[in-house]
Amino acid sequence: MTVGSVNVALIGADADGGDRARGFREFVEPEIPVLLRVAQGLTGSKPDAEDLVQETLIRAFKAIDQFDGAYARAWLLTILRNTNINMNRRQRPILLEDGLVWDSATPAFGTGHEASAEETAIDRSFSLEIQRGLKELDPRFREALILIDVQGLNYAECASVLGVPVGTVMSRLSRARKRLREYLVNTSALEGHSK
Repeated sequence: MTVGSVNVALIGADADGGDRARGFREFVEPEIPVLLRVAQGLTGSKPDAEDLVQETLIRAFKAIDQFDGAYARAWLLTILRNTNINMNRRQRPILLEDGLVWDSATPAFGTGHEASAEETAIDRSFSLEIQRGLKELDPRFREALILIDVQGLNYAECASVLGVPVGTVMSRLSRARKRLREYLVNTSALEGHSK
């Protein structure tokens, strides 16, 4: 099976007798659509999100032997978050502006997941202003907002992913929501004056 450019069957057929590939299929593959959605929220760009998820999948595959089988989504989102931080440390120059188009209707990495009509409608109706507002947020606040409000994690799962106490998650989420509301109010007020 090929997931992105990682051929799980070939990599998994090493000395461990395919245990890695089985673990990857069981715990990682079902979470790929979630990883893609979270990555798009973090990066604001589908190509960057796919790069981030690809790197996350490689790291997850290498570390699957240490995974205890509990809370696969939280484990993978932690890897995704840390990978995103590491990738942003070595900032690459932006050569082209992607236009902030989020289109989850096209499956990636060979997941075979076709977006439902509801998912497609929601994705298309996701306001450009909200996307811009999210990009304006401090990354710590944006992460909490995306993990809880967009991905549906609870406070404890989000705290585990971010490596912070639940109280910190609640505070960051509150601040993120407030700042996003303020951004939207200020944006609509500016548009009202320009008409």
